Amino acid sequence: MKKHWPWANNPDRLNPFELQKLEQDGLDIIDEIIHIYSKKGFESIPEEKFALFKWAGVYQQRPKKDGYFMIRIRVPSGILNSRQVRVVAELSREYGRGLIDVTTRQAIQYHWIRVENLPDIFRRLKEVDLYTFEACGDCPRNITGNPLAGIDPHELVDTRPIVAKLNEKLLLNREFSNLPRKYKISVSSSVYNPAHAQINDLSFTPAVKKLDGKETVGFHVWVGGGLSNRPHLAQQLDLFVRPEQVVDVAVGVTKVFRDYGYRKKRHKARLKFLVADWGPEKFLEILKEYIGEYPARGEDKIAGWNAGYFTGVHPQKQPGLNYVGLNIPLGRTSADEFDGLADLADHYGSGSVRTANTQNVILTDVPDDKVEDLLKEPLLKRLSPFPRTFEGYAVSCTGIEFCNLALTETKGFLKEVVNFLDQEIRLDEPIRIHINGCPNSCGQQQIADIGLMGGKAKTAQGMVEAYTISVGGHLYGQGKFNTQLKGRVTKEYVAPVLKEIILFYKRERKEGEKFGDFVKRAGIEAIQKQFDEIRQRVVPAV
Repeated sequence: MKKHWPWANNPDRLNPFELQKLEQDGLDIIDEIIHIYSKKGFESIPEEKFALFKWAGVYQQRPKKDGYFMIRIRVPSGILNSRQVRVVAELSREYGRGLIDVTTRQAIQYHWIRVENLPDIFRRLKEVDLYTFEACGDCPRNITGNPLAGIDPHELVDTRPIVAKLNEKLLLNREFSNLPRKYKISVSSSVYNPAHAQINDLSFTPAVKKLDGKETVGFHVWVGGGLSNRPHLAQQLDLFVRPEQVVDVAVGVTKVFRDYGYRKKRHKARLKFLVADWGPEKFLEILKEYIGEYPARGEDKIAGWNAGYFTGVHPQKQPGLNYVGLNIPLGRTSADEFDGLADLADHYGSGSVRTANTQNVILTDVPDDKVEDLLKEPLLKRLSPFPRTFEGYAVSCTGIEFCNLALTETKGFLKEVVNFLDQEIRLDEPIRIHINGCPNSCGQQQIADIGLMGGKAKTAQGMVEAYTISVGGHLYGQGKFNTQLKGRVTKEYVAPVLKEIILFYKRERKEGEKFGDFVKRAGIEAIQKQFDEIRQRVVPAV
């Protein structure tokens, strides 16, 4: 179904894919998949249609010619119930070879899916109020948030109803299904910023303001964040929003992006480029044309950043109840383990399983007198609430195993790296290591203590996998992306090089000093000097 948009009047300012989207809304592909391609098979799909499959939450899997797909399930704020978890496990077992990935946006991904499987997957997910639709594409993606919403001692307001209303407003809404590029939203009222506000297109974070003489709890608004190969930190608008106004403001920001966002070059079409060009003052001026007048900013209530980690046993705001955060090594789990999580959630808690943007999971509402028995469960030997130092803080993109954009393998490689580091180094402060197999940043390497980005390097032995190393990223305060060190390291030497960098930190740090603080104090020049010396000792420069 075609809709006439104002930008259709300027075709010379549109890239080829924008012209295609004017001919067919991305959401139309869902019916075509169900009624045509699933019946006729992979070979019946026209090449130009594959780009639209993203609106169904579906990507071609590597290698494309084999006819398999990756499919992504939206999980707003990462909150699931045990029935949903079991259905996710069932579908993975039946159609996805039992493999499940938890993503850095709290979603769930399958691999090895055939187009013939998609209608049954869509139908059975819908029965438990789960959807793959618009998990990809030029539209509002899965809404991330605080996975502890409703139980968090450090939240100002329960954001679950807000996220539910916002998701209902945006999902499958053709007013917003033709945006210039992908569009990512986070909503959190936790003072520890678990939803990574600064790297989203649109974010809501906790704030308070005196209105009519009364202190009011609400949100501040951030726009224009994003990663990929040209990362931007979001900027805060001079705006205070009550909880009941979040949906209206989010719709307004989405309309600004839809109507004013760049559509000529796809590599410059994200909201971050519009915000960077306009500045927050002009953006707010235009936004008010859509939403009207709002109060100015109040008092920020963000007190720090927990980097999205919740592993261990912690008290909820409900007396006598606890949440237990479990580590999924590198976000890769299985249908059997998901079934096991559902069983544990029902037996020890309230049936709730929550995903975190660190690719981990959380069991909630565990009474004090059940915690000890839960910790003895066999499943928690691998999905540990007390993981080893490096394994527990490692994040990975999908990598070349399945992704057509990746240049290197990631999950298996990073597993080897962190196993080596956990064997070689004893450390009382965690170091967050993120890996990406290409510059697109699904592994969010720019906000890591140590970020690895894969590529190819020419050596005497031919083209080999090699990595850049970046240090010092974080999202405290306004946030800071990590700094790439000069020089690359071939795959086989990454682990020993990282070992020496971390040992340098361990020797030179002040008592209790975190890695990021050490990088800031020591300075990049000093880190670069050490890196150069380490490479000379460990591996020739590439």
